[in-house]
Amino acid sequence: KLRDRQLAAPLDSQNLQSLVRNELKVKKHTATEGLLWLVRGLDFTATALRHNISNPSSELSDSFRAAYTTTLKLHHSFLVKPIFSAAMSATPYRKDFYTKLASDEHKMAEALEKWLGALEEEVGVMREFMGRKEAKW
Repeated sequence: KLRDRQLAAPLDSQNLQSLVRNELKVKKHTATEGLLWLVRGLDFTATALRHNISNPSSELSDSFRAAYTTTLKLHHSFLVKPIFSAAMSATPYRKDFYTKLASDEHKMAEALEKWLGALEEEVGVMREFMGRKEAKW
């Protein structure tokens, strides 16, 4: 949805904020709604990973369940919630997940912290923007 809008109006889509503003000016919100759900999904991921690296004894499934409760669950219907609940049980074990990312645990932790910090910053910028009146339809 975002790519379609960006390709349809490249001069009005120099960044995500201008894409949203310009799409809403023409009384459409397909890409804007897509961006809203993308930001929610990235917030969910960032929240889960932050919880997991801040709680070294916590399994990924516990971190993702906690993140779901504070991020996506608020926006899901009673039909979708059980599907996500079941999906949380399909997450890999913590030790398996981090071992697959890198064999050097220290380097992996440093790289993950850097990546996660950048993700949290970007999600924060977009959440703040999407919360403004100019991003509402």
